[in-house]
Amino acid sequence: MSNGMDFTDYFKGKKVTVLGLGLLGRGVGDAAYIAEAGAAEVLVTDLKTQEELKESVEQLKDHENVKLVLGEHRNEDFEGRDFILVGAGIPMDSSYLEHARKAGVPLKQSAALFAELTGVPIIGVTGTRGKSTVTQMIHHTLSLATGEQIILGGNVRGVSNLQLLKVAGEDSLAVMELDSWQLQGFGWAGISPQIAIFTNFMEDHMNYYKNDMDAYFLDKANIFKNQEDTGVLVTTPEVFEYAKGKDLAVRGEVVLADSSVLPEDCLLAMPGEHNRLNAALAYEALKAISLSDEMIFDGLASFGGVEGRLQFVKTVDNVRIYNDNNATTPQATTAALEALDLGNKNIVLIAGGADKGIELPRLTAAIKKHCKKVILTPGSGTDRLLKSIQSGGKASTLVVESLAEAVEEARLSAENADIILFSPAFASFAQYKNEYERNDEFMDLVLKL
Repeated sequence: MSNGMDFTDYFKGKKVTVLGLGLLGRGVGDAAYIAEAGAAEVLVTDLKTQEELKESVEQLKDHENVKLVLGEHRNEDFEGRDFILVGAGIPMDSSYLEHARKAGVPLKQSAALFAELTGVPIIGVTGTRGKSTVTQMIHHTLSLATGEQIILGGNVRGVSNLQLLKVAGEDSLAVMELDSWQLQGFGWAGISPQIAIFTNFMEDHMNYYKNDMDAYFLDKANIFKNQEDTGVLVTTPEVFEYAKGKDLAVRGEVVLADSSVLPEDCLLAMPGEHNRLNAALAYEALKAISLSDEMIFDGLASFGGVEGRLQFVKTVDNVRIYNDNNATTPQATTAALEALDLGNKNIVLIAGGADKGIELPRLTAAIKKHCKKVILTPGSGTDRLLKSIQSGGKASTLVVESLAEAVEEARLSAENADIILFSPAFASFAQYKNEYERNDEFMDLVLKL
């Protein structure tokens, strides 16, 4: 069924429950792969209804061995199965996962299952911020240097990790962005990537982790916890100190990085000190697989960035417009403001969305220092930020009803040589199905200007 390795023996005749179908294509791709690989029954369950998941349901209609249970979960679907494939963001204390454990049913996650089945070397990247940029930097540089197909997976938009089994060969190399949920799966499997990059550790997803930073860190620590002696962990001194404070042993080599490891003449296409640190982490990881400095610096210099991550979109009437949609925390928006403002206080910021319960003082101070105007879209985070801005000093603020209205107001407010920065600082689910839908709307609006 593929040009790569053959995994039909593993899936043949199995009964599998896929927990979480979603609309991003990952759950659909995973379920379809298992069905096509010869599973006896693939039961897909999601709390969203058939109507809400219409696009995904449509893609599975031709698979006769796929059964859908939507709008609910049932205990019976978590017993008597060969394994449960768990989607991202399923609550840690889910009664259904607990039911599966008591019934002796293994829990698996698609990125970790890809790693288990293929055994290919994996460069894994995690961290609260910067993991997408570092992942794409490494993938871009490796692809350029080797001229070969490097597998890109993990937390990548629209990518089903099990569909990647179709292209995995004996001599493949994979680069994977791994969020804390996907790393839960690596923990269940007792494995870690051969080369692990841990970019930073900040407050995030506290609504999921119930304000327990240690629980959040322990999930992320699965990126290095089960490495062999030959493994390499590339991280910052701050993350390494946090790990030592939790008595987490590192078996392999530890490489500590900061932006000073890059020579001053190493050019990057992306602005900001935080992107130099991202590049430094990528540099150390690529050095660990014996890429030459020349190859690495060529790759870093030609990497233009990732959509939605401090991405320069276009200039309109000498106003530069940046898309930083994936800045879903106050820290990320603060970093964007510091990267773009050259001391002119010429940024018109579009922000707002659903609250994650993260502290706001640094963002409020950065807004006061760098912004001439702030335009906020609706959401629980918006309400809290507005209070913080108003109590924290002068900043012209305006709350609008939609992103379209925000872009129009920003265009009217921005003058010659100003910057319009879309950097929400909060999650998207107040108004959108997911952050990608918000990203696409912003890009459509800007490209029409």
